[in-house]
Amino acid sequence: MPQFEHHYFDRLTGFYTELQPTPLMGARLLYHSAPLAAELGLDPELFSAENTAYWSGEKLFDGMKPLAQVYSGHQFGVWAGQLGDGRGLLLGEQKLPDGRVMDWHLKGAGLTPYSRMGDGRAVLRSVIREFLASEALHHLGIPTTRALTIVTSNDPVYREQTERGAMLIRVAPSHIRFGHFEHFYYRKQPEQVKQLADYCIEHFWPQLTGKDDAYQLWFTEVVERTATLMAKWQSVGFAHGVMNTDNMSILGLTLDFGPYGFLDDYQPDFICNHTDNQGRYSFDNQPSVAYWNLHRLAQALSGLMSTEQLQTALAAYEPALMSEYGQLMRAKLGLFTQSKEDNNILTGLLSLMATEGRDYTRTFRLLSETRQNEAQSLLRDEFIDREAFDNWYQAYRQRLLEENVDDATRQAAMKQVNPRIILRNYLAQQAIEGAEKDDITALELLHQALQQPFSDDPRFDALAALPPDWGKHLEVSCSS
Repeated sequence: MPQFEHHYFDRLTGFYTELQPTPLMGARLLYHSAPLAAELGLDPELFSAENTAYWSGEKLFDGMKPLAQVYSGHQFGVWAGQLGDGRGLLLGEQKLPDGRVMDWHLKGAGLTPYSRMGDGRAVLRSVIREFLASEALHHLGIPTTRALTIVTSNDPVYREQTERGAMLIRVAPSHIRFGHFEHFYYRKQPEQVKQLADYCIEHFWPQLTGKDDAYQLWFTEVVERTATLMAKWQSVGFAHGVMNTDNMSILGLTLDFGPYGFLDDYQPDFICNHTDNQGRYSFDNQPSVAYWNLHRLAQALSGLMSTEQLQTALAAYEPALMSEYGQLMRAKLGLFTQSKEDNNILTGLLSLMATEGRDYTRTFRLLSETRQNEAQSLLRDEFIDREAFDNWYQAYRQRLLEENVDDATRQAAMKQVNPRIILRNYLAQQAIEGAEKDDITALELLHQALQQPFSDDPRFDALAALPPDWGKHLEVSCSS
């Protein structure tokens, strides 16, 4: 059996409400991530039908002390006041054999004091979407929470329509958010802000403990991790959809999956949340929104550091973002060295893609087949304006020739950073529709494919295809 600790429970009294989960009636384990279970050292027998109670909130592992965290936040740029875990509970912290500690969090666990007008439940649709998205990002090398189990039931849950209630166990090193600090700052409780900062440093940045400038060094790393995360999102075409401060991880993880979406056609102003009427959280706005959110966190930490220290830490954002994004995009272009021409080559390609609505993932994957000694590219047939593409390609080809790297080496490297398979909305929808009929065939195949996003395995050919037209126009809201 896994071993659990409860440092958050013991050390941060007043930061939560102790609460037991409310189990779903007739709950059953629909699916779980076997690879993640193995990483966590869990016995496969735990996922048998006889042990469903562990995954549905009915039974707890030894050492678990469930609690609902309290936090606040800015939502769509407006101070929203107290929020908190409205449908999830932190169950405990698993101590792994290698010394790491992982939070276990049960989503859909029932009403909490922070549910506001909600019902404390999750629906099967949203649980599957979170499961798949976190797995997709993890295997693309992007920091994220992970999903372990999907539990379903026949309990009705009411959203836009009646749906089946479900639960998800997700794991992460921590679920502490920017909004935790904001909560106590706006309640004028500076001691609690300090207590939480000290807890974070002790548990996640122990190398900073005791240093005179520990808070500044810590906040600088939070800034840099956030910048790096944004660069990674942008490089794979991932849009989060609800970048409120309560959805921002202090560890720089992708946290909370609602109306997310991966780009199909390259649209810089892509909005994946149909309730985002102003486009605040559009794809191209994500880096600037993250920076705005970091300013809100800086304000909450203003009792721990001088204005100069906070500004110095925030100044690390743009260099970290541009450095990471530049490195990632050069790799996607197959460039091994850095040149002043690289930005023009990248923006030239993105401009062509935006003008013609070319598929983001497919374009870069086809680019991975480039043969630098050939005057034409396999990618040429994807574009209508051949002259514009040819002009861009000649500049790109000349840049490749300057590096003196053979085609096989470059192509292999590009295929390790340009995925063939991403989690397109329509693929998630097909998995959901099957699961709602208790058929997990599509879910299982998609999960397998997302674990190998760079693979040319023919089993996944259909999942690598361009989306049908209907698949590009699925509407997804926060309630997802």
